[in-house]
Amino acid sequence: MLAVFLSPIYLLFQAYILLWLYAWADSCSPALHSLFFRIPVTVLYLFFAVSPLTGFLITKEPLHHFLRVISNYWLGTLEYILLFIITFDVIRRVTGHSFFMKYRYPAMLHTMPKNLVIFGGFAIGLILMVSIYGVLHARRVYVRQDPVVIEKSSSLPGLKIALIADLHLGYNSTKSHVRKIVDTINSQNVDLVCIAGDLFDNDYDAIKDPDKVADILSDIKSRYGTYACWGNHDVSEKILAGFTFPQKETIVRDGRFTEFLHHAGITMLEDETVCINNAFYLVGRRDKDMAKKEQLPRKTFAEITEPLDPSFPIIVMDHQPGELSEASDAGVDLDLSGHTHDGQMFPANLVVHFLWENACGVLKKGSMTSIVTSGAGVWGPAMRVGTNNEVVIANVSFDPATDQ
Repeated sequence: MLAVFLSPIYLLFQAYILLWLYAWADSCSPALHSLFFRIPVTVLYLFFAVSPLTGFLITKEPLHHFLRVISNYWLGTLEYILLFIITFDVIRRVTGHSFFMKYRYPAMLHTMPKNLVIFGGFAIGLILMVSIYGVLHARRVYVRQDPVVIEKSSSLPGLKIALIADLHLGYNSTKSHVRKIVDTINSQNVDLVCIAGDLFDNDYDAIKDPDKVADILSDIKSRYGTYACWGNHDVSEKILAGFTFPQKETIVRDGRFTEFLHHAGITMLEDETVCINNAFYLVGRRDKDMAKKEQLPRKTFAEITEPLDPSFPIIVMDHQPGELSEASDAGVDLDLSGHTHDGQMFPANLVVHFLWENACGVLKKGSMTSIVTSGAGVWGPAMRVGTNNEVVIANVSFDPATDQ
């Protein structure tokens, strides 16, 4: 219901932006004050502004898919429209205030319309540059190398793990992007592939040609296989501009998600543990939000590790990195997570580190190492600014001598 309460604020922002655009156009040229300019500009702007709602309401394909894609680009661009227009407007109004100008720059009082042209031009230029960069940057996939020391002995000399998360297969993903992820993993010659949740984006039908996407994922190569845990978006829900709506009935998982994983050769671990090569344990936790929505039980870390041989390395996939102390206390050696996207877009990438103990990167928690990836895909706005899509390579070594 939060979307309902925020909708008036959204409408006020749209009115502010549209009026600002009229004022800027008028200051550029009196000819742009005409209805021949304002009507098409207003219609075009409103098309983008209401695209989240029309994409939600219109379900007929291919129009539905088109509108959802457009709305995702729009939401990202809107963030920078507001950021730059409000910032430049505040600067312009403060420096152009009659009291300020009277005593500091009185000769510039008559140039206020020209100031709007200049400040507005800078704002629009930055909006376009940052948005285009964000769209193009979101299509790249980087490799991040993280060394990890597990303070236990093992029959293995080492372990090379590829960690990905947050593919969000759906409106923002393409077959070419999935192929980039697979090729990046395969170029690293890893022993194990771990997918730490949010393979899907709440809607199986949002995936274009799902059989082909599953075929591409099945090309992932590793010594011990590909394993995954569920994330909070791996449930079927209707979403409007990132907001879900409460449902009276328990959410029933779309069986096509499971069929897709089987086709892709991905083993899902749902509060389950496997012993791989008689050398280490791999655990997949049930996501806490998903378990709540589906009304399913969720094991604690202590319940997961209690039946395990503590002399073996214990590696856990847990979508949300929110229980690091509990994991460390339960004897987990390596905790692999995603979920945060590292904020995905500036300035959220600056804020997210205040919300999570480990929002992205590597954190030592007692004898446990926490690794959080920024994700291999995007959610909501189809952009990345200040963060990367990535495949994390955890280069694990075993050294019991470091155990204190």
